[in-house]
Amino acid sequence: MKLGTAFTLLEPGPVVLVTTSDGGRHNVMTISWTMVMDFTPRFAITTGAWNHSYKALRKTRECVIAIPTVDMLDKVVGIGTCSGADADKFARFGLTAVPAEKVAAPLIAECLANIECRVVDIVRKHDIVVLDAVAVHLAPARNEQRMLHAVGDGTFIVDGERLDRRRQMASKLPAGV
Repeated sequence: MKLGTAFTLLEPGPVVLVTTSDGGRHNVMTISWTMVMDFTPRFAITTGAWNHSYKALRKTRECVIAIPTVDMLDKVVGIGTCSGADADKFARFGLTAVPAEKVAAPLIAECLANIECRVVDIVRKHDIVVLDAVAVHLAPARNEQRMLHAVGDGTFIVDGERLDRRRQMASKLPAGV
């Protein structure tokens, strides 16, 4: 294995869709570089000026992290391989924009979950956008709930069986989890 491909061993997941809104025009981008920062609702994504949505993200300092499922794979890849500068991705990929409660960026109705976020920091040296969640929306009745994980080489891994070790880990879990 080449050192330059070592990231494929650690590529985080799940793959998410990040929506923004700038002056009433919605956009969505695919992001596979995400991070949970602690037990608070603080997250980080890696993106920068190469993404059309980045300008709106910097300007409005808010977004929605939408979590797609395996049945959306082709849409997720399509969204990630075209630019919102050239296309209305919501229309092109048949996504339903739903008004959020606390941010102007839309939720995506077809996704398993949507997390409304505000930008708390942008670490420009590494193109890391730190986000605080301000609202969360789940679609637990959705038939498909398996999430996608990008390997980073054009292949994906799909969630499988969930293994429960809550009892053994109880002393390390925050209250209510």
